[in-house]
Amino acid sequence: MTQKELLNRVIVKPGVCGGHPCIKGTRIDIAIILDALAEGATADQVIDHYPQLRPEDIHAALAYAAALAKENLWKVAAAS
Repeated sequence: MTQKELLNRVIVKPGVCGGHPCIKGTRIDIAIILDALAEGATADQVIDHYPQLRPEDIHAALAYAAALAKENLWKVAAAS
C-alpha cells in the first residue's frame, strides 16, 4: 500500500475516540497501537488482542506516526 492509502485508513473525527486519530471502522486509537508496539508487542500480538485490526492497520498507525514526526520536524526546523 502507498503512504496515502495507509493514511486513508486513519480518521480524526470529533465524535469518534474523543477526536483522537483512530483506525477507520474501529474505535481503536492510533496511540494504543503505537504504545503496544513501543512496549515490544509484535504486530501479530496487537492483532491477536484487537482482532478487528488487519496488518494494514498496523502499517497505517506507523505511517501516521511517521507523517506526524515529519510535520513536527519541519516545524522545529522552521522555528530555528
